[in-house]
Amino acid sequence: MYAVFQIAGFQYSGEEGALLKVPRQKENKGDRIDITEVLLVKDEDKVLVGTPFVEGAKVETEVVGAGKNDKVLIYKYKRRTKYRRTQGHRQDYTQLKINKIVTARE
Repeated sequence: MYAVFQIAGFQYSGEEGALLKVPRQKENKGDRIDITEVLLVKDEDKVLVGTPFVEGAKVETEVVGAGKNDKVLIYKYKRRTKYRRTQGHRQDYTQLKINKIVTARE
C-alpha cells in the first residue's frame, strides 16, 4: 500500500516500512504519530484521492530518531566593495517509520 500525506506543511509519499525525514516534531523517540491528513492512498488495484483529504484514512508512524541535516552554506557577495558573508544552517529533523496505512474500509 502507498500513500501521499501531509505533515508540517510538507507533502511526503511512502509505503509501509519506509523511513522519512520530516521537520522536527515535539514527540520523543518511540512515540507514535497518527497522520490524518492523507491526500492519496493507492492499493494494488484501487486509488483513493481525497478532496483535499481521504476520509477515514490515516498513516500510523513511529518516531525512530532525531537529528540535524547536513550543513547548508549561505554566501553573500557584492562586487567591488569587499563585502563577503558566509553563514551556515543545519535544520532539525525527526525520522519517522511508516508502520501501517489505514483506509476507511479496514
